[in-house]
Amino acid sequence: MRIIDKTPFQDGNGNIGLIQRVQGTLKYGLNWYPELEAQKKVIPLLDRVLDKGFVLIRNFTLPYSEIVLPVILIGPGSISIIAVTPVKGQFEAKGIDWNNVNSDGTSTPARRNLIDLVTKLARAFQKYLERKKIRLPVQIDSVIICSDPGAQVEAMRPMARVVRSDAIKQFANSLLQARPMMRNDTVYALADRIIDPEYSTSDEGMYITDESGAASLRAQSIFNAGESDEFDPNDLGIFRDTAADTDTIPPHLQEPNPARPRPKQVLAKKRILGMTTTQLIMLAGMLIVECCVLIGAVAVYFLFMTS
Repeated sequence: MRIIDKTPFQDGNGNIGLIQRVQGTLKYGLNWYPELEAQKKVIPLLDRVLDKGFVLIRNFTLPYSEIVLPVILIGPGSISIIAVTPVKGQFEAKGIDWNNVNSDGTSTPARRNLIDLVTKLARAFQKYLERKKIRLPVQIDSVIICSDPGAQVEAMRPMARVVRSDAIKQFANSLLQARPMMRNDTVYALADRIIDPEYSTSDEGMYITDESGAASLRAQSIFNAGESDEFDPNDLGIFRDTAADTDTIPPHLQEPNPARPRPKQVLAKKRILGMTTTQLIMLAGMLIVECCVLIGAVAVYFLFMTS
């Protein structure tokens, strides 16, 4: 499997230093780093099963936006947006809801609705492809993978596929068994177009291979789709995972249509020095901790000097 890593704030060896970790946490929220660590557990398991016809794009940020797609997995017969989570506990996945299951058997909405998040990310990805005139031969699937064995999920027709840690290999095998709709070189070309915002969309079409191995030209159906309808970013509701921060669809995904009234703009939350209130509180907390550590070190130093 080919892996394309677009994770921000990491060095050439894939490591994230302390300062970069603080920067990433301030920008993307408290769940950002734990989910990166969860991805490191899941991706090798997928890589052991999936062959060279698959491409995995990790933590790709949609151009001109702050929307990060955690994992894009492209294969000959499938395309998935995957959210890897390190959560533990009892959960219920029902429709669009992601609930905590209490000890008495009742369920309450979880603080983070993972199903709602991953389905919205898939919709944002679909809109991004449409603006790049890319028409896919397969449907985009929304998937949640739990990296911790301590996560027990009861699935009742959820809007996204939920994969427990002990079923990752089974999930990968199901992708291998999917009916192939694209050749390997088409999968690689599609991945290149996704990650390159300047990639030309002037080509009239690309060849794909069906199950029988016959090549067919589908011009204006795969990589040359027609203009799609404008959408309302308020309906899509993409957000970053912070308690008080909400992202809208980036401007380059919103093509103006003179025949239609423009959607109402979402009022941006007030920012101070480019940061939200939540981020400022987190930064202040980190500074307080650092000051306490520094004061403690100075006190210990003078204690030894005077003794």
